[in-house]
Amino acid sequence: MRDKETITGIQRPEAVETVTPPPARPLRHRWFGMLKETFIRASHWEYWPVYVFYAPVIPYWLWLSLRARTLFFFSAANPGMPNAGFTLAKKTEIYRLIPVAYYPKTLLYPAGIASDALRQSLDENGLHFPLMAKPDIGDRGVQVKLLHTVSDLEAYCRSSKVDFLIQEFVDYEHEAGVFYYRFPGEAHGHISGIVHKNYLTVTGDGVSSMEQLLQKEDRYFIQLPRLRTTYGARLDEVLPKGLRYTLPYGSHCRGAKFTDASHQADHALRQTMDELFQQIPGFHYGRMDVKFKSWDDLRAGTNFSIIELNGAASEPAHIYDPAHSVFFAWKEVCRHWRLLYQISKANAVRSGLNLMRMPEGLRMMKTHFRNLKLMR
Repeated sequence: MRDKETITGIQRPEAVETVTPPPARPLRHRWFGMLKETFIRASHWEYWPVYVFYAPVIPYWLWLSLRARTLFFFSAANPGMPNAGFTLAKKTEIYRLIPVAYYPKTLLYPAGIASDALRQSLDENGLHFPLMAKPDIGDRGVQVKLLHTVSDLEAYCRSSKVDFLIQEFVDYEHEAGVFYYRFPGEAHGHISGIVHKNYLTVTGDGVSSMEQLLQKEDRYFIQLPRLRTTYGARLDEVLPKGLRYTLPYGSHCRGAKFTDASHQADHALRQTMDELFQQIPGFHYGRMDVKFKSWDDLRAGTNFSIIELNGAASEPAHIYDPAHSVFFAWKEVCRHWRLLYQISKANAVRSGLNLMRMPEGLRMMKTHFRNLKLMR
């Protein structure tokens, strides 16, 4: 049951079809904001651009590629997933690998579908607000949106240039990413890391506007440009004292704080995860993002729902805990790449699979960037 003193997202009436733009901010305030955001991103490695963070460890990827004689040495890691789950893996295809009881009710819609047909389909299938919308082929939380109203649904339908999913909203309190791997032929797998995702949350004081509350936390401050675009003048509203506002996106780039919860991987949780993952055919390496009521429930295999299942491109997201250094993060990335290489090589030998060669891999990446451009 949702906390009565918490609202998830900003509740908007059905009649509202557009977001009122915020008043123009003085130039000096905009410059200060830009300088502050730049300083925050530069001084905290977890906010560095992807290419900057990964640049120092790319030589290790190239070394593994040299040993495998292909840059795409990962391609046999997860035989059950398209491209081993590295990219262009449709969520609908991945969900089909998972027992239906383990993930929320999900429907696929083509880009350009008429909003009337979409609403009728949702009604016929018993899906009601709030709902989650996301691209069928996603990337780092791009175009994932919580929908509260028909207006939200219609706006998302109009803006999406790619096929998308509408999914029932799972209202469990916790979200975590469990990184799991199992070598071919092993009876049991391993948990190599767990990240707990703490959503962007502010608590009203009865005086400050939502924007003023967000400005107090560096992590939230750098999200303000995105939030202004999404919510406009509503950020000027004052939350009643004690009322919490939560943005339920378990994405680091959407303001969630990641903390390392690897200590939760006790025998009971490892056993439950092992039983769950071994029901997913052709899966050996990746991260499962799951929402759940409590850690005890997750250990018992109850009151949880799988939100995403990521394959070869999975990051060991526990590295983004602010308590970890960039050197720890680089070490963990290399450790997981080594596991990816070893598992893919073992699968190739055991099952007679051929690793992806350069022409096929380049076509895959070209299609990936074309799809990403459509989403942005």
